[in-house]
Amino acid sequence: MQIDLSTITSFITIHLFTWYGVAIVAGLIYATISKVKKEIFIRKHGCKEAFIFPEGGPFGLILAYVLQSKKSSGEILDFAMTMYEKYGKRLTFTAYLFGVRVVVSGEPENMKAILATQFNDFSLGSRHAHFKPLLGDGIFTLDNEGWKESRQLLRPQFAREQISHVKMLEPHVQVLAEHIRKHKGKSFDLQELFFRLTVDASTEFLFGESVHSLYDESIGRQCDPDVASFAEAFNQAQIALGVRTYLQTAFFLYNPPSFWKNTKIVHKFAKTFVKKALSLTPEELDERVKKHGYTFLYELVKHTRNPKVLQDQLLNIMVAGRDTTAGLLSFTFFELAKHQDVWEKLKNEIYQHFGSGEDSDVQNITFETLKQCNYLKWVLNEVLRLYPSVPINFRVANKDTTLPVGGGPNGTDPVYIGKGTTVAYSPYMTQRMEKFFGKDSLEFKPERWENAPKLGWAYLPFNGGPRICLGQQFALTEASYVIVRLAQMFPNLTSNYDGPTPCRKLIHLTMCLMDGVEVQMS
Repeated sequence: MQIDLSTITSFITIHLFTWYGVAIVAGLIYATISKVKKEIFIRKHGCKEAFIFPEGGPFGLILAYVLQSKKSSGEILDFAMTMYEKYGKRLTFTAYLFGVRVVVSGEPENMKAILATQFNDFSLGSRHAHFKPLLGDGIFTLDNEGWKESRQLLRPQFAREQISHVKMLEPHVQVLAEHIRKHKGKSFDLQELFFRLTVDASTEFLFGESVHSLYDESIGRQCDPDVASFAEAFNQAQIALGVRTYLQTAFFLYNPPSFWKNTKIVHKFAKTFVKKALSLTPEELDERVKKHGYTFLYELVKHTRNPKVLQDQLLNIMVAGRDTTAGLLSFTFFELAKHQDVWEKLKNEIYQHFGSGEDSDVQNITFETLKQCNYLKWVLNEVLRLYPSVPINFRVANKDTTLPVGGGPNGTDPVYIGKGTTVAYSPYMTQRMEKFFGKDSLEFKPERWENAPKLGWAYLPFNGGPRICLGQQFALTEASYVIVRLAQMFPNLTSNYDGPTPCRKLIHLTMCLMDGVEVQMS
């Protein structure tokens, strides 16, 4: 029997076209049903679209380029502020990036919905994939049950009696002081030292041993090369995570060999301490705690023996604790150096409570006594207002939902948020608004906190809702201690900053000053 190839070809072609036709029709039906469901949802909830950013260009490609350019130049946050002024002071707007709809808001009511009242409507989206190479499955990468289990495991470690142990900071502050003295009153970058200080303090608190990254030949101290490589690898790996985060769903495009090399170094370092802790008996653990004081890892070992859980949670906490405190300290001294009246008032309060110079009452500086320093609290509140550690954050809708306000010509109607939509919220923008903080909202003015009204969701330095920062008191206590000790040892503080106003800000996972903190101290 002879096979007619033309007949077979015709048969296959007809069936292919039939299946293509069925697929196209099915796709059109699905799209139509989805659009109808969306319209029904929008009408049911009275939604109206938020102001659409008009300068995005085709598919939002121009906006994507501008945002990346402004981020690289340290101007992205203040660019958003100029757009706010330019387009009618709208705190909620819609933009398109690579053709995908994104909603951005600084409305307190919307942040309350995202973080609290509609908490279950939103998730971290692709953050787990962004962070997993370095941080694995930890409290900052997980949603749902995994997050709940992580929080339940970690919450007891931040109890008041544990964060009151500030004495471990003193040796690190003394090494920091050696670096300051070596400059003999000349200008230097204080921010760089704060980042080294916080990695030293964090590793001692978390692992039981400090990496001593402040040790170097300039002050006659020898640093272990392997330890130094960890500190640098950890820093570079975090920078890479920041790039992956801002790429959102396109994060996979950023996978340089250096990122994986640095991740391997960090993991090797963490594994060493986890193995050591797991090798100890309960009696040996208790003995070490008695001898060296509270250690985060030793407490966690009492609750889980899973080495991966221990490693992942330790690195998650280290990411949070190290950069946020360093950034807070850096912005604090950046502003104090420029505002001598504030510096003098702060020193007077510190000296009244704890003395100064050789008469410093270091033993009396505790969690409880630091809380009695009202002006110090106002200074930190004001720094966190102007420079929140995480100035912009993201959530992704788990289902079709809404934001309470921001839609329509007056911005008072609900906004439709479709399943899978990224919603960005910006404490940086909100906390600089005149409507919440008065006509001097852009000024550094700690006195505003003396009789501050209840601000609710207009002030979110440590996030809010169920995912509010567990370590906020730990960070504030550590920063307060360092400020007090530096004020006691170095009463003269002068700014050598000659950069632009507003200052350029470097944003990765958290925020710091792009140009450092150039000061003179003596």
